[in-house]
Amino acid sequence: MDFLYSIVRFFVTGGAFMYPILLVFAVGVAIAVERYVTLSLVTHNNQNVWDKVQPVLANGDFDKAREITADDQSTISQVLHMGLALQGAVRRREDIEIAMEESMMEIVPRLEKRTPYVALASSIATLLGLLGTIMGLIQAFTAVANANPAEKADLLSASISVAMNTTAFGLMVAIPLLVTHAVLTSKTGDIVDGLEMATVKVLNVFSKRAKRLAEV
Repeated sequence: MDFLYSIVRFFVTGGAFMYPILLVFAVGVAIAVERYVTLSLVTHNNQNVWDKVQPVLANGDFDKAREITADDQSTISQVLHMGLALQGAVRRREDIEIAMEESMMEIVPRLEKRTPYVALASSIATLLGLLGTIMGLIQAFTAVANANPAEKADLLSASISVAMNTTAFGLMVAIPLLVTHAVLTSKTGDIVDGLEMATVKVLNVFSKRAKRLAEV
């Protein structure tokens, strides 16, 4: 109970800038949670589709692979279906690769959507904390200038202590948000790397199939 009371007292004595920092934290957490859940679902769905498509492609059953990817809305299905749709229609590997890269260019921005706002929230929280401290110090020195000389030292010490609360709170908000942004960025990068790996493997299957047909 004493710990909870200390937190409440710390927040209340921090001044008006504690509230916008808290609001920034709430917005940053909401975005981070939404992005993490979305990226986790994308990763799960992509893995499920790849587990189905890979053995089908290995057997050379491209029609079955087209059916699987056409009926699925995952990001990996969108990329693979673009290549499978052109398989057999064009002869050059480069043409299929360009089409799949075009699909990737549409998907990657959707994966990165809103993630930069988490880092932005971290920066804003830090700056609000510093601004709150500066404003608190200005008020403190103004109050000390009109105070009794015997009370100036104690009053200044107490006022500076309160003013520093906003910087402390801003950093307590900024650091977790910055770490979360790094986690989300890494998760997005893993998804993109997975898509690129799947693209290369599919293109290699197409090339081997075309080579075998040319030898017949």
